[in-house]
Parts: sequence; C-alpha cells; structure tokens
Amino acid sequence: MIDPRALAFRAAPGRMRPRLMVAADPARPRAAPAGTEAVVVGGGIAGVSAAVVLAERGVAVTVLEAAPTLGGRLGAWPHTLPDGTEQVLEHGFHAFFRHYYTWRAILRRAAPALEFLAPVDGYPVISRTWPPEDIAGLPAAPPLNLLALFARSRSLGTADVLRSDQALAAELLGYDRERTTALFDDVPADTFLAGLRMTDRAQAMLFEAFARSFFCNQGGLSAGELIAMFHYYFLGNPEGIGFDAPRTDHLTAIWAPLAAYLDLRGATIRTGTAARAIAPADGHRWRVSTGGADVETRHLVLALDPGALRRLAADSPGLADVAPVLARKAAALTVAPPFAVTRLWYDRDVAPGRAVFSAVSREATLDSVTVYSRLEEPSAAWARHSGGSVVELHSYACGAPDADTATAEMRDELAALWPETRDARVVHLQQRWEATAPAFPPGSAGTRPRVAGEARGIRVAGDFVETPLLTGLMERAAVTGVLAANDVLAEVGAGPEEIRGIPQRGLLAGILRSRQARFPRA
Repeated sequence: MIDPRALAFRAAPGRMRPRLMVAADPARPRAAPAGTEAVVVGGGIAGVSAAVVLAERGVAVTVLEAAPTLGGRLGAWPHTLPDGTEQVLEHGFHAFFRHYYTWRAILRRAAPALEFLAPVDGYPVISRTWPPEDIAGLPAAPPLNLLALFARSRSLGTADVLRSDQALAAELLGYDRERTTALFDDVPADTFLAGLRMTDRAQAMLFEAFARSFFCNQGGLSAGELIAMFHYYFLGNPEGIGFDAPRTDHLTAIWAPLAAYLDLRGATIRTGTAARAIAPADGHRWRVSTGGADVETRHLVLALDPGALRRLAADSPGLADVAPVLARKAAALTVAPPFAVTRLWYDRDVAPGRAVFSAVSREATLDSVTVYSRLEEPSAAWARHSGGSVVELHSYACGAPDADTATAEMRDELAALWPETRDARVVHLQQRWEATAPAFPPGSAGTRPRVAGEARGIRVAGDFVETPLLTGLMERAAVTGVLAANDVLAEVGAGPEEIRGIPQRGLLAGILRSRQARFPRA
C-alpha cells in the first residue's frame, strides 16, 4: 500500500531526495505460500517487473509474450547487415533517467552495479531556426532549476518571463494531483502552452520538444498530464534531468540477463505466445486462451500495451459480465499516433561535434537524432571497421502514412540540420512504424484501468495505467508491474516490495489560489 504521508511531500530545496512510497512489512512473511502461482500476459517492462518480484517470492510464474523476444517497446532482436555483421536492433532510443528508481532496482537483479549504463552528456534541443539549447546539468531543486535555466538559456530570458502569464506559469511549480487534474485535465496542452504567452522561440525550444516526447501532438495531450510530466522530469526530479543509456544493445544488456534471472527462479517464459482471450474459470480462476495449450490461474497480470489490452478485452465476451468496470475502461483506451524509427548505416561519420542524442524542434516529422556509433559498442565497432556511422531518426507522433514516407521526410529534415548527411551514402537501413504507445488525451483522467480492484484476480500493469504515485514512461511501467505483484502478494499474505519515488507535489502546491476555468474545454 502506498504511504499517504509520502504523497504529501513537496519538491523544495533541502527536500529533494527519493521518498519511500511503499515500505516493506517486517510483520509479514517475505515468501508466498507454497503452491502460489501467477500468469503474466506481456513480457515488456511492466510484465517482467511483476514476474521478477513474484518469482523472487517463490511464486510459480508463467510469462506469455506474443513477440519472439521480451521487451515490448524496449525490445530488441538480432539482425544481420549486408556485410555479414551481426547487430541487434531496437524500437528506438530510450533515456534511462536516474530517478527511475523502480526500473533501476529491477535492472540491478541482472547487473547489481548497473555497469551496462553510461552517462549521456547533454540534452540539446536543435532547430534549423535557432541555436541549440541544452537543458541538462541544471540544479535539481525548484526554484533553483528554473533560475539556472533563465540564467543560461538563450531562448528564455527575463523579458520573456515578465511578458508571460505568470499566474498560469506558476501552475508548473504547483503540481498537485487532485487540483491539477481538476483544473487542467480537459485542457489541450497546446492551449495551455499558448496561454503562457512565451515567445515562439521559448515555446519551440523548451516546451514543444518536451511535450512531443510523450508520443502525442500537443493538441492530443492533456495539459494536466503535461504539467505532471514537467514536474516528474524537471521540477520535482531529485536527480536532475540527466540520463544514462546502455553501452550495448538491450538484448545483451537487459533482456537476456533478466530472462536468465527468471529461469533460475523457476519462472516459465513462453515467447511467441499471444493471449487471445480470457474467461472466468472454476474456483475464482481465469483461463487464458493462446490458440494452443490454455493456461489457468488464480492470479492474472495483464501487462499489455493499451491497444493489445483493448483487443483482448473485446475478444473476451464474458469479461463484461464478471468485470464490467475493467471491460469498459479497456474498451475506452486510446493509442497515440504511430511512432517511426529509422536506423541508418552511413558510409561516413557525422560531424565531430554532433551530440550523441539531440531532441529536434519544429520539424514536421523528425523529433530526435541519436548517433548510435557514439553510444553503444556494437555500432561503434561497425563504425571503426567501416569508417561509417550509425544514426537513428525518431518521430514520436508521426503524421506520415507509412515507414518509407517517414524515413524520406526525416532524412530530408536531418540534412537541413546536419548538412554532412545530405551526401552520405546509406549502406543499410532498417525502419519501423507502429502505434503501440498510450495516449493521454484531454479529459481522460480517471478513465484508464487501475492496477487492481476492477476485476477479482486480475491486475493491470503498463505505462498507461492509473496509479496514485506520479511516474512516467518506463518507470510507470515498472512501478505498475511491482504494484501488481504486491497486490498478488497481499492476497496470499506476503509482504510488499519496496517502491521509491520523487517528491509528489510541486514547490507551490497548496499555496496557489484557486482559479477559474480560462480555457475552452476539450
């Protein structure tokens, strides 16, 4: 159970440290009773986090994963280049922020010192219109982080602040879950950003690039969610906005070691096995149909992406009769626009000063660029051998109709930003275009499934799931997975796994006056 006292802490100088949100209970046994079993549907971050905690406690866990490999949107798979080089491909660059306390705790099961992670220097936002803006290396505590940003930013100066709507801007410092949701959930993020009255440059370089990193266009993102994520990643982040990335591919660094860890603890992992339907079975159990051998369980964890959960619920006709709330919420889930990822193997290097990772502002398709040959060793080895480079282009909320079009548009936009790529020959490319990320549209708070309590014996985990604990992206997936495992453990009488989080409220939470609605509702 989440400690309600931990939810009350505000982000402020001298108070910026991880908070214990769920404490271990020494009065309860750590191990689950003999014979306890569970089925986890989905082998991404959420599902594997749940499986790790349950398997450690002696639960007989079966993980069903539709893809050939674990990982979900962090998944990775082998690929052979035309020259015979073996590489591992992924769904796109992911930043491992240092306040991902739960996800990092899961990763430490396989690598206790997290030795596969290395710091990524800088967090530049680039544009063809304005000079780069680096938002890394700021102090952790508000308002010091904002003051440092004002002092060094070329996009946001004192004059910008004075002409802005300061009362509205104060809401960024005043995140409070209940109040912020009530005031801003049904306001589109682009309306909120326009209401700040910042200059076009400040909007583009500091706010819009941040907003798009959540796989949504600003018009399709709730301003309440934007304010929450601004607090989570920037104003309330005890570790500052810096992040790390794996030195090698995700399969080698993460998924193979975690699969081995689970295997040593008796878990069964069935990849290439999709759950096609679920139905109640005798003895307060659930039957999971896979198209092959069905499995039954008393404890079912659904750790799917939102579209897959919606389809599973729709294909399970009996679910609405026994779990109407879960069935209704699953049916209402929305998926973000497609994201596109293109990895390019060039015949030459990019300019020496190019950052490993760059966010991109104000391009129609391109949202970020990652120089993989300066990030991970397999790509670096290929570059050393060939004299080339490996560059990944990412569109978070892609308007292009297909992967080929997205790749062409992103390459044209990159050439305008990095002219040396215009004449570089592409030795090989791989591209993906898929819609599996969650959407957080205006007015959607309270409509998404919760971890537990909406269907007996079923827990839901994923980066779209409602929790009282503020998290984001990979950490939200890991936290909901551990909360799902904790709910299973509570039912069988075992103690919970600890969970740590950031200060949950903003510096000005509880101080800001109530305000009248100022925006047209979505």
